[in-house]
Amino acid sequence: MNKSLLRAICTQRMLVSLLMGFACGLPLLLTISLLQAWMTDVGVDIKVIGLFSLVGLPYTLKFLWAPVMDRFTLPFLGRRRGWILLFQLLLMLAIVALGLTNPLSSPVLVALVAFLVTFFSASQDIVVDAYRREDLSDYELGLGSSLYVNGYRLGMLLAGSGGLIMADHFSYRSVYLILAAAMLVGVVTTYCCHEPEHSQGMPATFKEAVVGPFVDYFSRRGALLLLAFILFYKIGDQMASTMTMPFYLEIGFTKTEIGTVVKLFGFWATIGGGLLGGIILLRLGIYRSLWIFGILQAVSTAGFALLANVGASLSLLAAVIAFENLSGGMGTAAYVAYMASLTNKKFTATQYALLSSLMGIPRVLASAPTGFMVSALSWIPFFIFCTFAALPGLLLLYWIARDASPSCARPSR
Repeated sequence: MNKSLLRAICTQRMLVSLLMGFACGLPLLLTISLLQAWMTDVGVDIKVIGLFSLVGLPYTLKFLWAPVMDRFTLPFLGRRRGWILLFQLLLMLAIVALGLTNPLSSPVLVALVAFLVTFFSASQDIVVDAYRREDLSDYELGLGSSLYVNGYRLGMLLAGSGGLIMADHFSYRSVYLILAAAMLVGVVTTYCCHEPEHSQGMPATFKEAVVGPFVDYFSRRGALLLLAFILFYKIGDQMASTMTMPFYLEIGFTKTEIGTVVKLFGFWATIGGGLLGGIILLRLGIYRSLWIFGILQAVSTAGFALLANVGASLSLLAAVIAFENLSGGMGTAAYVAYMASLTNKKFTATQYALLSSLMGIPRVLASAPTGFMVSALSWIPFFIFCTFAALPGLLLLYWIARDASPSCARPSR
């Protein structure tokens, strides 16, 4: 690793990206897996537990209130840091409040407080994404995005796996209080970091903050192609991942083998892929990296077809998971960096919130019919189909790369 690359990695901006990613990832599972475990343990009806997935709507709809953060500046810490700190403090209070509720006797109150947790969490995401785009140069954006994603996953690991382990030894109330305290990592980071320069200015009116991001985006050449690329780049990977758990069980792997190889080993492979992807982005630039990682993602999906043909081979499972999670981590790093590069710094919060909301559409809509596809095709043809589903995204990348801005396309120097 040469000195210039090492200097690019070991900077305060990269550390801020990592720690803010941790602060954004930690709240996510507090209203999903950890809350579901708590409700199950105290005997809440399974139908009620299923309905609680609706409290996650703010993550999908966050672009609706993002213009507020683009238009208005709070009277402390600056345009971005002021909003981030406010939402982090409100989020800590909401997590504490959630821990003080009783899921069995007051499910409506639990739902209301859980909704506040997701609302403040989604709002924090909006401003942190805007901060990262405005703070990092185009050259730093790829690595900074990969460190943010890895920090996000570490936060999820603490809240998800760590929270469940702690719940075996402490009350759920204590677990939520501990995880609320862990949000201090984000608070300290926000207070100590610097406010990015706002060279593009800010919307002069609230109407401009609402309408301007869309006018600005759709005035670009190939705007619809860019949106189509965001929808299709990871669609094959997302469709395949939806069916992996029943696939592992059906071909004969035990839950212990799945937990050890897929969840634990796979998690660290994804972290390694995100970091490696960030370094490659520094060297090759966003578009060349998107090509390489997109092809690797497709090849890794084909690995599941090979596993389906061979059967329950633990060594092959480890190899497939290592390759799939490594390439998936690299692909996500480039994907997130690319979306950030599309935003106008005058409307960063709104445009990034909209694009990241679009990113989640294939995960929901394209994944919904996968069970019917497996039933009709069987496993090997299904995974082959998912492999070829990567082609539309790569073809769209060919078209949009021709009009790529030099700042996004150039490699590091």
